[in-house]
Amino acid sequence: MAIRSRLSELVAEQMDDAQRAVLEEILSGPRGNLDGPFLAWIHSPQLASHAQRLGVFCRFHTRLGLRLSELSILVTAAWWQSQAEWQIHEPIARGAGISDQVIDALRQGTEPVFEHDDERLVYRLGQALYATRRIDDGLYAQAVQAFGEPAVVELVGSSVTTRWWP
Repeated sequence: MAIRSRLSELVAEQMDDAQRAVLEEILSGPRGNLDGPFLAWIHSPQLASHAQRLGVFCRFHTRLGLRLSELSILVTAAWWQSQAEWQIHEPIARGAGISDQVIDALRQGTEPVFEHDDERLVYRLGQALYATRRIDDGLYAQAVQAFGEPAVVELVGSSVTTRWWP
């Protein structure tokens, strides 16, 4: 079944200056493509601009680094069964050092056996956030001890606000 959009097709010649500016911002940034929800959001250049900047920070600039950030994205994609998010981020996560065993377990919806404590902790935080909408005091203390409070804030913030888009 082909997926069709109800949105009008954007043609470069018909874009306004704000749309062209945000398109250039997206294409020249670390994302490098107009993919996923940005295809819709570019119809509202202010939404696209704010969303892409937040997404770039959460994906590329948190204190956690690429390996743990991509693991967090896969945990989210697996929880919400987001096939598009999974397809985009699985190869990135693999390239960032997430093991095949962890990726396969997440894909199958089972708890992975982690070789690295930091990965286990990211997984546990994601599971707690999605299952209970809370992180208990003990898990929070472990996360702060391992990553520092600013990194935990970034992980939680990115997990609940920006993991809906690549």
